[in-house]
Amino acid sequence: MADSAAKREVENDSDELSGKNKRVKVDKENGGESKQESEPGNVLSGFQLSAVLSDSAREKNIFIHGKLADQEAVVILEKTPIREECLAEIFSGSRLTLEMKNDIYSTYRLQAPLHLNEIKTTVVCPATEKHVKKYLRQESFLVEETFEDYQSITLPYIQEQSFSVQWVYNILEKKAEAERIVFEDPDPDVGFVLLPDFKWDQKQVEDLYLIALVNKRGISCLRDLTSDHLEMLQNIFHKGKEAILQRYNLPASKLRIYLHYQPSYYHLHVHFTKLGYDAPGCGVERAHLLADVIQNLQSDPEYYKTRTLYFPLRADNGLLGKFKEAGRL
Repeated sequence: MADSAAKREVENDSDELSGKNKRVKVDKENGGESKQESEPGNVLSGFQLSAVLSDSAREKNIFIHGKLADQEAVVILEKTPIREECLAEIFSGSRLTLEMKNDIYSTYRLQAPLHLNEIKTTVVCPATEKHVKKYLRQESFLVEETFEDYQSITLPYIQEQSFSVQWVYNILEKKAEAERIVFEDPDPDVGFVLLPDFKWDQKQVEDLYLIALVNKRGISCLRDLTSDHLEMLQNIFHKGKEAILQRYNLPASKLRIYLHYQPSYYHLHVHFTKLGYDAPGCGVERAHLLADVIQNLQSDPEYYKTRTLYFPLRADNGLLGKFKEAGRL
């Protein structure tokens, strides 16, 4: 959607946002808290479009760069899933316009009741150049990282960038999002907090997505894990599954439980998604099943300090540049 017609379509979407009540979420990487805006146009009425960063007809979302109150901003618009319990109201309360009919086939343009026609909206403001690049459609490369590479390339890069995880600490300390917590084990060594990821609107379990944030600080990613952390990992694995069964009536056999490497932020966390939901980053090149991680550490206490790991990086990622400089790509 790079041409002018597509941009006008995006502008029209923004105009619609200014006239309707839409859910607005603040990107957690920006250290913000979730908010519910009840007044139409309260946030995005003055948004000025600069460019469409990327979009997906399959995923029904679009990522937009622009300005909000003279500050750089990224806005993400996502069509909300159709829920089974709303079907009767959609069929009875919508307006249909016939577009084509041929024998037994017909297509319509359906305009659902306003409250069933939401667009989940994520706002990052002020957005940095890093945020803009994050959502820009780019080519990706698969990196092969030995533990020596991690020590000499990856770890220095992480330390140099000083990625902030203050928003994580805000959650753990109940300074933010306390009302969103699904389950908590307060133990300082093996405990964790389980809460919905912002990718999930919590209206149906078909795209369930929760995150377990460990209480213990100083564990940044998979590479830091040893057999000393087995009790913590097993605690997350078992209590996380039990909490989801109790809260959402979803058994363990329908869950995908995994860690990312590289993670998007460097405080150890575990992803819980419904099996069958194609969650971002659940592919084999990035996701590591928690059950496998536990077994690997049981077999070799230093497994992730010896293992060569593979992960994808986008073309603009600074870490990719470091691997190229070192002749590793």
